[in-house]
Amino acid sequence: MKEFPRYLIGVLTSAVLVATPAIAQDKEPTPRIMVSGEGTATVAPDMAILNFTVTREADTAREALDANTEAMAKVLEAMKAEGIEDRDLQTADFSIEPKYQFPDRKASGEQDPPRIVGYFVRNGLTVRVRDLDRVGDILDRSVTLGVNQGGQVSFTNDDPSEALTDARIKAIQEAMAKAKTLTDTAGVGLGKVLEISESAFQPPIPLARTKVVMMEAADAAPVPVAAGENAYSVTVTVTFALDQ
Repeated sequence: MKEFPRYLIGVLTSAVLVATPAIAQDKEPTPRIMVSGEGTATVAPDMAILNFTVTREADTAREALDANTEAMAKVLEAMKAEGIEDRDLQTADFSIEPKYQFPDRKASGEQDPPRIVGYFVRNGLTVRVRDLDRVGDILDRSVTLGVNQGGQVSFTNDDPSEALTDARIKAIQEAMAKAKTLTDTAGVGLGKVLEISESAFQPPIPLARTKVVMMEAADAAPVPVAAGENAYSVTVTVTFALDQ
């Protein structure tokens, strides 16, 4: 049997002796504490998002589509006349659907299949309004020009990064305050930060919103709207080491 050289045996033995303490050390978890914090920042909105829908009904799909197209073209023209740029106009929903008539059930209990008696065309439009003073006038004019569904209004911010940064700072401060309270009460020291993660982000929560009700009167006053404020909320999770 061939023997290993003595110098190889010595090297292998040293490697085992060196590795053993490292393995043992890895098995010992670092004492730690994990806390979460939430921060909220409010800011006045600088942009409104409006949702309009034009619906038209006719005997044929062609007639319904032509009527809808004519009405929506007038709405788009009016939006541009109000200073709305092309980038702020977007078709949100479009559909052509048949309208069915269901015949009465026969005395025998049988029923003829439904038949198409017309067509229904729906065309939706999302409008971003960057001048909030124009929202009421735009809503009023859109109804006059043929919008007969929708009218939902939401207020947002074109660039909420500053508000989000403020919310993150508040969330970290809250998490650190929680960790300090817990460790002080437990009689242990608060060590370095091991990990930080942003576990949740909430989109802006409108603190005031006006629901717009469409009116048929062409000479009605501009629709009143209230922008209020938006609240941006961020939740963070922070893991600290413990000094014992």
